[in-house]
Amino acid sequence: MSATDAAGGPVVELINVSRRFITPDGKSMTAIRDFNMSVARGEFVAVVGPTGCGKSTTLNLVTGLARPSSGEVRLFGQPVTDIDPRIGFAFQTDALFPWRSVIDNVVAGPLFRGKPRDEAYAKAREWLARVHLSGHETKYPHQLSGGMRKRVSLAQTFINEPQVLLMDEPFSALDVQTRVVMHEVLLNLWSEAKASVIFVTHDLEEAIALADKVYVLTSGPATVKAIYPVELPRPRIVGEIRYQEDFIALSRRIWDDLRAEVERGSARDEAVAA
Repeated sequence: MSATDAAGGPVVELINVSRRFITPDGKSMTAIRDFNMSVARGEFVAVVGPTGCGKSTTLNLVTGLARPSSGEVRLFGQPVTDIDPRIGFAFQTDALFPWRSVIDNVVAGPLFRGKPRDEAYAKAREWLARVHLSGHETKYPHQLSGGMRKRVSLAQTFINEPQVLLMDEPFSALDVQTRVVMHEVLLNLWSEAKASVIFVTHDLEEAIALADKVYVLTSGPATVKAIYPVELPRPRIVGEIRYQEDFIALSRRIWDDLRAEVERGSARDEAVAA
């Protein structure tokens, strides 16, 4: 899909963006610098880079929770000035209310947005069925496994029909087997919803298995070092695709770029500590 689709342009765009802030000890620090990114309608973009390079800062700029020090962030062709209701979020920590049942967690968003109660609950049951949690509606988060809580979180996000989905290492706390299952669930939901996704991860294989293209960031302050199209056919079976020769070859190419930045970031951290 082209980055300039029939709707008239990218859904998300960062143009020469830099973000600086003042540290607690009064020093100026640059998180990202001269950063450019373009995400088309329905495109799945993964972002990888060394620890602390500014990946999460990128998401905060898209949400409007942070403002660029220079450059411009645009959503659907308009400058980002506030939190947009068309954006959905999924983070490493579950955003579930522990005192609410599964269905009451999922229905919270539609009710807050003014949906009639009966319609909201019917829709919540539909989304719980899509993530294979029918029959668990009355359970509470502490009664669920980590993978089940993540499925509730996905239902909680997709029920609001986001046009843009921002995901910050949402599966990093899960074991490898559960993570693969969650990848399949996510891709199935995304293929139906056709939301534009920015997915931040430290896991290069995860990035390649899920994304249409992978952005590799430099060590902080982050800028885009390289963009790799992922030309693996869809639909993808995540548990199998990582054994294909073209997957392995792409992983090696990206890792060569990423490894240099990881080593550079480690050397910088050691110098600061010394």
